[in-house]
Amino acid sequence: MSYQSGCHGRVALGELPQDLARRLSRLPGEWLEYDPAAGAVVIGHVQPSTGPVLPTVTVELVRILAEIPYELQSEIAGGDFFVHTEEPATQLVRLRVEAGGALHIQWAHPEYAGAERRAYQGRDDLPTPEWEQRINGSVTLEADDASDAAASLQDLADTYEGLYPEGDFVAAAGGGSQVTVSMSEVNLDAALLLDKLQAVARPGTLEGRFEVGSFADFVPENLVRLVMEDGEVLIQRPLLWS
Repeated sequence: MSYQSGCHGRVALGELPQDLARRLSRLPGEWLEYDPAAGAVVIGHVQPSTGPVLPTVTVELVRILAEIPYELQSEIAGGDFFVHTEEPATQLVRLRVEAGGALHIQWAHPEYAGAERRAYQGRDDLPTPEWEQRINGSVTLEADDASDAAASLQDLADTYEGLYPEGDFVAAAGGGSQVTVSMSEVNLDAALLLDKLQAVARPGTLEGRFEVGSFADFVPENLVRLVMEDGEVLIQRPLLWS
């Protein structure tokens, strides 16, 4: 579900009288239109103007809903439109029409507390392209040669050629076999980093977490958190709505 400064979704209005359906289908709109065959408000085919997408989509949705008389509002099945707003404040907003026609406008606030965890399966679990990934977090592990493991991890970060060569990545050997990795705003391929971490860590010693976002666009539905516990790697997608 990745799109920038755009909108996607649909809202089902239920079975409507033919005259009302024809009237709704003739309403002008830059983003939304009523599709009589589907009985739903959908993304239209008109080329969007340069106007701000969120106010435009919201007004057009309310305009369509306002045409439905009181006695038919209970037939509205509902649905969602998801809107990405433009710069300078790029955000994800959900326009939710509940069954019966109530409209809610909610801004996404990514939160990992309570988000489901599952086993990490590999690169395909990371929706952000590797060359623009932004990594924040910290990891600890034990290695047979802590100094060598820290050096190889540091070399991976220092030589990675992403689009945004910035941020702080520090891999340090501590006492004994301990290695600590700290990352702040690092442009690095998360899948490549995980492969290296698992390669140098003693089995069952990998601990910590880091979040993977993007330097290019703020796309909250593409955020992920990778959690390492007892050597196992888990992935979380944040809850976007309270």
